[in-house]
Amino acid sequence: MKYRFFLASALLLAGCQITGNSQQEPVATNQESSAAAQNNNNTDTGTADKPVTALDTPMADVAPPAPVVTPQEQDDAWQRIAMQLKLDVPDNKRVNYYRNWYLRHPGHLTIVASRAEPFLYYITDAVEKRGMPLELVLLPIVESSFDQFAYSHGRAAGLWQIIPGTGRQFGLKQNWWYDGRRDVVQSTEAALDLLEYLNRRFDGNWLHALAAYNSGEGRVFRAIRENKKAGKPTDFWSLDLPKETSGYVPKLLAVADIVRHQSKYGVDIPFIANEPAVETVDPKTQMDLAMAAKYAGLSLSELKSLNPAYNQWATAPEGQTHLLLPVANVATFNQSFEENGRQGMKVVRYQVKAGDSLSVLAKKHHTSVDLIQRANKMAGSGIREGKYILIPVAMNGENAFPSLTEVRSQVSHGSGYRTIYKVESGDSLWTIAKKQKVSIKELMKWNGLSKQSTLRVGQKLNIWKTSQNGGVIRTVYYEVRTGDNLSAIADRFNVKLADVIKWNQLGSQKYLKPGQKLKLFVDVTKVSV
Repeated sequence: MKYRFFLASALLLAGCQITGNSQQEPVATNQESSAAAQNNNNTDTGTADKPVTALDTPMADVAPPAPVVTPQEQDDAWQRIAMQLKLDVPDNKRVNYYRNWYLRHPGHLTIVASRAEPFLYYITDAVEKRGMPLELVLLPIVESSFDQFAYSHGRAAGLWQIIPGTGRQFGLKQNWWYDGRRDVVQSTEAALDLLEYLNRRFDGNWLHALAAYNSGEGRVFRAIRENKKAGKPTDFWSLDLPKETSGYVPKLLAVADIVRHQSKYGVDIPFIANEPAVETVDPKTQMDLAMAAKYAGLSLSELKSLNPAYNQWATAPEGQTHLLLPVANVATFNQSFEENGRQGMKVVRYQVKAGDSLSVLAKKHHTSVDLIQRANKMAGSGIREGKYILIPVAMNGENAFPSLTEVRSQVSHGSGYRTIYKVESGDSLWTIAKKQKVSIKELMKWNGLSKQSTLRVGQKLNIWKTSQNGGVIRTVYYEVRTGDNLSAIADRFNVKLADVIKWNQLGSQKYLKPGQKLKLFVDVTKVSV
């Protein structure tokens, strides 16, 4: 009986469903079909008796859905990055501090964008291919302000501020000719390799990995262990880390938040085309940079700015011969290079004179002993008076571009700044180190000296100064206003009057003119700059 009841119920429900479907989609009856057929056979072409179908009903104009533009299809590379920023940005006083600093100094991001323009697309593409957070594309802003020549007092170099040991560990060669830490392509791959390694070490915690990138994985692991032992949380914000590291991650998150919400914060970061700007070429031969620039239709300074890894006037004799060129200049370079017989170096034929030696000739022609030996297929260093030898020389002479020492002498974008000390009569490494409150070891490292090095009166030495309380030193260019005086400016930026005079080589002339620009090294943790 129960079975019959359920069967009857099922049939009833099925009937309801059919009826419901008939209401949604009307089905013509046999009578209606016959009438329709008769009307169709009628020779009258009028529409009075013609049945109206859905196809005859005019439809309202419906706008097609807007096409979805992917991050990779954006016109602006910053927008491509912004659409993929995902790390949480907490309401944290450290993040707020750095966000406010960048918002008060929009000109800084304008400078950063100018420096980043040739490299931003490449770095973005490299990070995307690895499936890493796009926040990492912005790390060079924090590390070096996108200055490819940046060199810190801690010997970190390049966009990613890689120290020598880490560079070698991740395959970056460093020699007289070449420093891979400043090679934009090679250093980017090395930095991302390191960040991937750190991310794995910290079980996918990117904030811990970033902190370790700044201060070392051992320091972060110790902080985590100490918190665990004390029963404290082990998230980045709870760790006891060096002051620089404690500010490092918040600074990156602050920059990312601004890039992601430019409209919200009223910031307009200059447009960078979301397309390749540079391309690598490799002549497979040592190349004079001035000659390469001529082949490519560039100035030497333009070529050098794209290839900051080369310390000397040419690419390396072995191993590193690649060049980064603007995409639009690659074809010009390749064509000129072929038309000139793939010539890469300028070589002069020199007749050996009395007193000459390979080292003397190398110094005189701003080249190296090794390069002269290679050009002449010499096994030793002996040369004879009256004989001719070939000497590879810089096409543009000795001042073709800055030497490695000059590059290292640039103002740091890290937590310190450089001053110059001029050696006086009676000075020694010990007396200078004591006078400047630095160690002899640091003094030698900063200036490429050894304990046996002889100092000359008038010789200039690099001295790196750091904030005494672990603060953050930045270079500030202050434009003098009407009514300003040196004492008031020094007080405002919490620096010494004597230092302002020394930094700007004012000497006894302490009067100022409106519009004059002063260079100041300011601890931004002590003053709003």
